[in-house]
Amino acid sequence: MRRSGALLLSSWLAAWPAGAAPPAPPAAGRAAFLDDLERSSFRYFWEQADPGTGLVLDRARTDAEPFDRSQPAVASVAATGFGLTALCVAAQHGWLAPEVARRRARRTLRFLAERSPQVHGWFYHFVSATDGRRRWDSEVSSIDTGLLLGGALVARQCFRDDAQIVRSATAIFERVDFPWMLAGRPALFSMGWTPERGFLPARWDSYSEHMMLTLLGIGSPAHPVPPEVWKNWRRGKIVYGDVAYYASAGPLFIHQFAQAWVDFRGRRDLGFDNADYFENSVIAVRAHRRFNIDLGKKFKSYSDNIWGITSSEGPQGYMAWGGPPAGRGIDGTVVPCAAGGSLMFAPDIALPALEAMKQRYGRRIYGRYGFADAFNPVTGWVAPDVLGIDQGITLLSAENLRSAMVWRWFMANPEISKAMEAVGLRKSLS
Repeated sequence: MRRSGALLLSSWLAAWPAGAAPPAPPAAGRAAFLDDLERSSFRYFWEQADPGTGLVLDRARTDAEPFDRSQPAVASVAATGFGLTALCVAAQHGWLAPEVARRRARRTLRFLAERSPQVHGWFYHFVSATDGRRRWDSEVSSIDTGLLLGGALVARQCFRDDAQIVRSATAIFERVDFPWMLAGRPALFSMGWTPERGFLPARWDSYSEHMMLTLLGIGSPAHPVPPEVWKNWRRGKIVYGDVAYYASAGPLFIHQFAQAWVDFRGRRDLGFDNADYFENSVIAVRAHRRFNIDLGKKFKSYSDNIWGITSSEGPQGYMAWGGPPAGRGIDGTVVPCAAGGSLMFAPDIALPALEAMKQRYGRRIYGRYGFADAFNPVTGWVAPDVLGIDQGITLLSAENLRSAMVWRWFMANPEISKAMEAVGLRKSLS
């Protein structure tokens, strides 16, 4: 059931808060492009989830061909959080019958609530898709559990008339022992825990995607942490050219992941210079594009409309690259989800970039699940795999641009409003 052009325009304008100028609505061709991009990205979460558990695979082949079936399938709890949200988007657009999406969400949440292994309510980063057991000696991950909770709480609102979904999503959230992840030091969350080494020494101590995790912990109805945890992380800035913005590193996903769910638009942090974190991300995206254009002097890959570097697959394996400042190993590779995940921040530069990539390179980089994870226009290399979290951030960002529904579902959870109020994230009157 596709929405009419008038309804698309109406929902586009309604997506933006009163007093804030919305971006120009897309022309018919661009609306069709966004629809195809979202639908293709969603296909990943429908086809690459275990039918019994609903757990979403960490990755799949770019050409959609199966991996070696003799190897156990590995899921990611973060990809599963994106997948739960994707089910709601699909039901909203009619890509799935609502009852079909509901059944998948119900099965996934019930498995996570009743059968999946967990430690103090926290989930392992990588797990067996068939039974949820730990894989690859991964850590019990604080941020990946947070991203899973984002999906669970979206589903709780999207399917709020389904008692089983509401019960399972609530149980998953209320079971998470947030104080435990402070690891005996009340200031900041640990990044994780393993049975072999205990808590990881790394802490969520600076501006990054942890903002949603921290708000979830403060808003927890069963095991909350004090609002002071929000105040304890550093708001360091990156300066590029004539702009400065909050960031702790170069990859764009640190701006994208939390804000795929948490709606910071029109809010300011009263405790920290009235910081506007949404506008901060807009500035970061524009600085990133300028950084890529400047890199074009060295790498012919990058230009006004072919840009984007964030953590992704690379010719030498997975790379935590980005910039500014320039991450190690940058070699001209372009990562489409850098622009895809920025659609909700800067559609005037992100949307033309994605269109240009598809028009110029076509089926070489755009297939069944949308864009390949990464590609190098000069060498011809294309990533053999797509990653669930990268397809997911593209889908959620595009939907927030089009309708703001992901934001609306997530923000309808009273625990989030409570947390934002507690830490001084107030709506601006200007």
